[in-house]
Amino acid sequence: MPSQAGTIRYGTPAGRWLIAITVLGSGIAFLEATVVNVALPAIGEDLNADVAGLQWTLNGYLLTLAALILIGGSLGDRYGRRRVFMVGVVWFTGASALCSLAPSIEVLIAARVFQGIGGALLTPGSLAIIESGFRQEDRARAIGAWSALGGVAAAIGPLLGGWLIDAVDWRAIFLINLPLGAFVFWAAPRHVPESRDESVTGRLDLRGSALAALTLGALTFALIQASEAGGMSAGVLVALAVGIVSAIAFIAAERSAEQPMLPLEIFRSRQFSAANAVTFVVYAALGGVFFLLVITLQVVLGYSAIASGAAAIPVTFIMLGLSARAGALAQRIGPRLPLTVGPMLIAAGMLMMSMIGAGDTYVSAVLPGVIVYGLGLALVVAPITATVLAAADMRHAGVASGVNNAVARTAQLAAVAALPLIVGLSGTDFQDPVALEDGFHMAMIVTAALAIAGGLLAFAFISNDVLDVCTEPDGHNSEHLDKDYQCGVEGPPLRPPREQLERVTLPEPAGTSRQ
Repeated sequence: MPSQAGTIRYGTPAGRWLIAITVLGSGIAFLEATVVNVALPAIGEDLNADVAGLQWTLNGYLLTLAALILIGGSLGDRYGRRRVFMVGVVWFTGASALCSLAPSIEVLIAARVFQGIGGALLTPGSLAIIESGFRQEDRARAIGAWSALGGVAAAIGPLLGGWLIDAVDWRAIFLINLPLGAFVFWAAPRHVPESRDESVTGRLDLRGSALAALTLGALTFALIQASEAGGMSAGVLVALAVGIVSAIAFIAAERSAEQPMLPLEIFRSRQFSAANAVTFVVYAALGGVFFLLVITLQVVLGYSAIASGAAAIPVTFIMLGLSARAGALAQRIGPRLPLTVGPMLIAAGMLMMSMIGAGDTYVSAVLPGVIVYGLGLALVVAPITATVLAAADMRHAGVASGVNNAVARTAQLAAVAALPLIVGLSGTDFQDPVALEDGFHMAMIVTAALAIAGGLLAFAFISNDVLDVCTEPDGHNSEHLDKDYQCGVEGPPLRPPREQLERVTLPEPAGTSRQ
């Protein structure tokens, strides 16, 4: 039987199992987000797909993922995070099998849309399981380990995909999810404790769920269409209008709902709102770099697809070595310093990358910027995620994770859609080394400015005490209490005052020792 939720210690066998299962579960989604890029030429040749078909092979997945990820977090809080996580894994794995069998580009796009639904169920559940499973004082380190290991899946995607395409077939990139999904489905009931928001009763907020999906879906569609059309069009304007109107209707619906899908009270915490603002700005910068760097290395410097993917391998090793330590550092000194310095280092790395040009070597021109960028990324990912989750009541862990994931995905998608327009890159420029080099240089300056803005936001609005673990006068850990009462996070109280709450001492998990 798995240990009780909220009692698992970092570094114990139970903790290692919990991290491994959640990383593998979310890792199949992270892997697929990067590996498909490498396969697009082979897919286009095999299925006789045009450019629009290949774009929708990528964007169909992003559309449903962004539209439904908030709902996925809410379902986990209501019906059980482990249960919804497992449903997501099964759904994603089944959709991957359909992708591998697709006889046409239309069927592949439909299967990718179904993959996005599975990703929306499992991604917020993975992080919410980490947040609710570990003891409070271990959560930042656990999130750091989750971030680092999950980043490995995203980073090895281009390498693994390139090898599979050359050695087997493009369909093999989808088949690798089947054994991983089967293992997660077997292991989760044995090693992952179930948790949910026990205060949720009554029927599911169907109206809120539909409006949330319509809002995120319409805005995402508008960004995709703006990218394809090269600017505003009638379709883009209609989608934007639908997204804005449905967003207003969603807020009104959640205010009046007895059991809202998104409890608006979580935004009473200035820390939660500020951390999500930092997430949006910084992840927009990251999305621009990941999108343009790989293309620039291939077109301007003449790298192969596999070589351009391998160029970012140092980031993987840096994340693997430092993310958990960055989470522990934020727990010890507070997140403000890491979240201020991290984006500044990211910006410095981007400015170094802006010097990349035709004829440059990897060691002299690419590697230094990649290393500085990776150091900044390691300082950001775990602390920002831990801050978002710590600033919300633990019973809303799934929703908080869903909100943060939706913010990050939307920011990255916005960067991919808007950045080429901002720097003057059109579709044909992506095959022109001279035009692409000029656009890439300007894009790195724009993304560096975004990263700097994220660091300034963190310095101004992130509080160091948001990750504090407070104690009662008698020395008992008060991790079961709302954060507003533990550590002084700003915002109106979500529960009755501390003295009205019954003190609960959480039992230690059997067979574990303090690390």
